[in-house]
Amino acid sequence: MRKYFITGLLILVPLAITAWVLNLVIGTMDQSLRFVPERWQPRALFGFDIPGLGTILTILIVFVTGLLTSNLVGNYVVRLWEKALQRIPVVNSLYSSVKQVSDTLFSSSGNAFRKAVLVPYPRSGSWTIAFLTGVPGGDVKNYLVGDYVSVYVPTTPNPTSGFFLMMARSDVVELDMSVDAALKYIVSMGVVAPDHMPAASKE
Repeated sequence: MRKYFITGLLILVPLAITAWVLNLVIGTMDQSLRFVPERWQPRALFGFDIPGLGTILTILIVFVTGLLTSNLVGNYVVRLWEKALQRIPVVNSLYSSVKQVSDTLFSSSGNAFRKAVLVPYPRSGSWTIAFLTGVPGGDVKNYLVGDYVSVYVPTTPNPTSGFFLMMARSDVVELDMSVDAALKYIVSMGVVAPDHMPAASKE
């Protein structure tokens, strides 16, 4: 009975967690319906709520925003909007910081989280998976002698928190592993190991 119970857990737990995450995401995105006038709400039109409608609305707004700002006129409007935000003291610093991070992470020409690496952490002799994020810049690079790279060391099982480190390039080992496979490896705490790559395929 114990064997069957554990087998059932192994099947149902991932499904339950997946359903819970999807419900959380959809429920959060459905909050965007609060900005829709009450007379246009599904309950007012049809007499009942439509789960997921807010998600569709959010995706549609993001898509239309990208479509409208991808041309010359849209870029001009965005620049005017950013100049207006730059005149607000607190908003200026916050918006600029968030925009720099988002541009780095989501830009197709960016290098953030494009390479999984192996780094010694938290001490020599121990290793963990990290992600190459670039090279040190600003005044920081003036105090680093040699060739250094910037890496992000995620925590497990929650990779959204972690540590930002600047390490000598010679201490960083580039892995023949996709970012997705590395994330799965981290989230599973090493249980779901990536497929073994033969040495010949790495040459």
